[in-house]
Amino acid sequence: MKVLVTGGAGYIGSHAVVELLESGYQVVVVDNLCNGSEVALSRAEEITGKKPTFVRADIRDRPALDTLFALHKIDAVIHFAGLKAVGESVGKPLAYYENNVNGTLVLCQAMEAAGVRRIVFSSSATVYGNEAPIPYIETTPRGTTSNPYGTSKAMVEKVLEDIADADRRWSITLLRYFNPIGAHPSGKMGEDPLGVPNNLMPFIAQVAVGRRDELTVFGNDYPTRDGTCERDYLHVVDLAKGHLKALEKNTKPGVNVYNLGTGMGTSVLDMVSSFIRVNNVPVPYKLGERREGDLPAFWADASKARDELDWVAEKNLDDMMADTWRWQSRNPNGYRLL
Repeated sequence: MKVLVTGGAGYIGSHAVVELLESGYQVVVVDNLCNGSEVALSRAEEITGKKPTFVRADIRDRPALDTLFALHKIDAVIHFAGLKAVGESVGKPLAYYENNVNGTLVLCQAMEAAGVRRIVFSSSATVYGNEAPIPYIETTPRGTTSNPYGTSKAMVEKVLEDIADADRRWSITLLRYFNPIGAHPSGKMGEDPLGVPNNLMPFIAQVAVGRRDELTVFGNDYPTRDGTCERDYLHVVDLAKGHLKALEKNTKPGVNVYNLGTGMGTSVLDMVSSFIRVNNVPVPYKLGERREGDLPAFWADASKARDELDWVAEKNLDDMMADTWRWQSRNPNGYRLL
């Protein structure tokens, strides 16, 4: 079976490529490298002994996609490609709608033309919105999203649902996942954001390795246990394996929705203290103002994924901290040599 992985040179996508290759799938990656690295794909080859096919292209480039589908007999698509930073999306909404929404439209048009109608979409827990009760459960309607990133994910979900309603040949899985962190246990692959990290875990790791002076904790007056935001952090390898489970079940027409998370909330200060304890390294931090677009707390009810996909998050918080530090300490500049 040949799978097209959009955004497969990025953080989550490259870990999914490893799991696909190790499970015997043929893999074609399309990525414009705006948030990814070809080095991640070479590391995936080192780990698995198998080489994915790489096509450098933007998913908004319809001719490039048409050529790709003509050259490769693609059976299914796992769609990661898109911009992903909540804070950045507040300041750059047009870029997020152009990349995430329009990019998916072009991808689906190319898939339709090629007769490929199986897709697993990388969605987000942010589609539940501000008013959703915690824990988030799949039967909760999409809510009022708090930032353009979340809105773009909700819009794509609706697009895909409408496609499936109009043409029952489409098999669509929406994976609403929470906060992936960690790295491949080999230490060869991990999160390597360009510029200043927008997410907590890579910022902690970069402070620990000396690339940044200190961490800013955005807000300590939220209605949570210690006043800092709480999120459902899951290991990126567990998340990647969830995509394989979803792909295996993605054989019947219609739309299926699954949360991928641990079902537990962990605060920002808990994350910092856990990283320090597990790795025995200092992480200086200061308290700052709240960040626009952040919700106080949310976590998953992932029982549907357990029951229908036979998927559960297996790695704990200590695993996530240890694997992150193994990656960052061995690759202090990420995938860049200097």
